[in-house]
Amino acid sequence: MERKILMTIFFCSIILLSGCWNRRELNELSILLGLGIDKENDQFIITAQVVNPSEIASKKGGSGKAPVVVYQSKGDTLFEAIRRVTTVAPRKLYFAHLRILVIGEKLAKEGIGETIDLLLRNSEVRNDFYIAVSKNSKAANVLKILTPLEKIPANSLFASLETSANSWSPTEGVTLDKLTSNMVSEGNNPILTGIEIIGNEHAGETNTNLDQTKPKTILQYKGMAIFKHDKLIGWMNEREGRAVHYALGKVKSSVGYIKCPQGGKVVIEVVHTKSKLKTEMIKGEPHGFVQAKIKGNVAEVECQGLDLTNPKSISYIEKESEKELTKIIKTAIHHIQKDYQTDIFGFGEALGRSAQNDWVKYKKDWDQTFSQMPVTVKVDMKIRQTGTINNSPLNKIENK
Repeated sequence: MERKILMTIFFCSIILLSGCWNRRELNELSILLGLGIDKENDQFIITAQVVNPSEIASKKGGSGKAPVVVYQSKGDTLFEAIRRVTTVAPRKLYFAHLRILVIGEKLAKEGIGETIDLLLRNSEVRNDFYIAVSKNSKAANVLKILTPLEKIPANSLFASLETSANSWSPTEGVTLDKLTSNMVSEGNNPILTGIEIIGNEHAGETNTNLDQTKPKTILQYKGMAIFKHDKLIGWMNEREGRAVHYALGKVKSSVGYIKCPQGGKVVIEVVHTKSKLKTEMIKGEPHGFVQAKIKGNVAEVECQGLDLTNPKSISYIEKESEKELTKIIKTAIHHIQKDYQTDIFGFGEALGRSAQNDWVKYKKDWDQTFSQMPVTVKVDMKIRQTGTINNSPLNKIENK
């Protein structure tokens, strides 16, 4: 009897087990790594950068063909344009390995809401790819450029953005979930990294771009795109982008310098940043506060007569660094307040957390309020190390 019961349970379990009813073989898919979206004459234009498997997998260095293939199609809707790719590509696009999404500047100005909606609804799309905006060119042209070192341009763009954000910090790797959160948030607006083609576009589309030590065409991350809700309204330069990231505590590592008392520069490597941003009601009006705590090392000394064994010299470097960083953060905030009137920092969100009743009063016209709101910036800089040497050899040369 016991045996019959066990057999019954076993066969019932087999029936309940799911099979590979929706499996798809690799030779039936186009592995999509880079996607560009433009808009022209009310039509969406998608550019799909897919892997050329025979070139990537070859152990003999390939046949000289491009490592990727780029397909394009148009449609009245974005989904229609994506499906229409099948008229020129032998396989259906597979989104699970997408590394970079490039949005055309013209489309970004009109609004990226439809693009985000489609990606969020697609079950194949993951949240581990980065999003950028093409600057002074179409997204399609960006994805046609072949890059050195990395065979696949989309992988190169992904790695370059990640490295730049971690080591220099004027850029930021924004993922789909983060972009969506900032778009729908009350009291905060998104920013995206810009990407620009440097050199001849047509030369960059062929393998000859890779056959020389200095490529004729490169892709460079340049500037930060400022959005109001889902629309691009302007650009920040590199200096302003870094200042914003200092204010938000997003700088993981960067480089800056101050001037020495007797001329020359001391270069500081920033190794840690922590920022506290808040909005408080003072005399019935909102007031913003940014407090940044930064740690750094002395990376380079180009001046003479600065004794790094003297605590006063370290104190001088710290105070001058604080003044310089405070200045660039204040300048960036003022520029965004007056020229763009859009809160990309999250002061509105901070007010909602600290004074919910007051936020209800201001949230309808928050960007206008933000543009006139006073903001106090305080920077605390600490020098941790001076490197493997103390004083510069320049001091000894001067004394000879």
